Order: sequence, then structure tokens, then C-alpha cells
Amino acid sequence: MKQKAFTSHSQNLKKHLTFILSSHLYLSIKAYLCPTMEKYIFELNMKVRDYECDLQGIVNNANYQHYLEHTRHEFLTSVGISFAKLHEQGVDPVVARINMAFKTPLKSGDEFVSKLYLKKEGIKYVFYQDIFRLPDMKVVIKSTVESVCVVNGRLSESALFDETFAPYFHA
Repeated sequence: MKQKAFTSHSQNLKKHLTFILSSHLYLSIKAYLCPTMEKYIFELNMKVRDYECDLQGIVNNANYQHYLEHTRHEFLTSVGISFAKLHEQGVDPVVARINMAFKTPLKSGDEFVSKLYLKKEGIKYVFYQDIFRLPDMKVVIKSTVESVCVVNGRLSESALFDETFAPYFHA
């Protein structure tokens, strides 16, 4: 009787440990595959309009840049930065490089969320921007947008951006 109870207890323990290990492995794999999920600092929900689609019935690739730009502009507005006022002060943030990896196409009427987080690399402000289809959160696009500031016609640091973005920078 003791042997049977011990075997049963041992099997339950083994199942429990297997569950814990597999759960930990799942979380480790998820953290490896999606390390930025907790880093997002801003998100914006949008919906695909008919005219953004091409003959294939999917969003034309150029429109994703519009989505990414609109998200960055809305983020700037949310932290009190106005492009018009910046320009009047001689400060023009410009895109220096953009990299987009297309994962899943969007179609007319699809709703999606565009998320971003931010890093400072030397003189560059690097926006890490990802778009997810709603409601299943399937990855649509993963992108990085490197921007720099032109101050009074010269490539320069922006004290305003450094100060405003400081709480949002990720190492």
C-alpha cells in the first residue's frame, strides 16, 4: 500500500513539475520572441480604409509608412510636442532610415493597433514600431524608424526632445 501511495504521489509530483517547467519554458520562449511587449509606451487604434488597398485586396505597402508616421505624430502630440511649433523654432525632426518587416497583410475594414517604444542612439531617436491586427493581435509589421533633428538647417541634438523623451527611453 505504501509503495502504491508513494508511486501515485511521485507521479503527481512529476506532473506538477512538468507543468511548472513547461510553463516556465513557455514564458521564457515568449519573452525571447516578444521581448518588447512590456516596453511599449504608446499605442493608437486605427482602421483600414478601402482606398488604402491595392488590387490584391490588401493594404499597399506604402500605407504602412503612413500608419507608422501617424502613430509617431500622435505620440508627440500626447507629450506636448507640436510639429508646427517646432518648425517655427527652426527644429525639424526628419526620418533618416526606416526598416519594415511585413508579417501579415491587413485588408479593408481591418482594425489594428500601432504600438511604439523609443531609444536614443547617439544623435538618433529610434522608434520601434509594431502593428498588430485586432482582435487576434497577430503581428502585421515590425519596424524601426531612425529619426534625427535638423536645427536651423544643421544636423544637431535636440535638448527639447532629450528632455521630453527621457522618461520613455529604453536601454
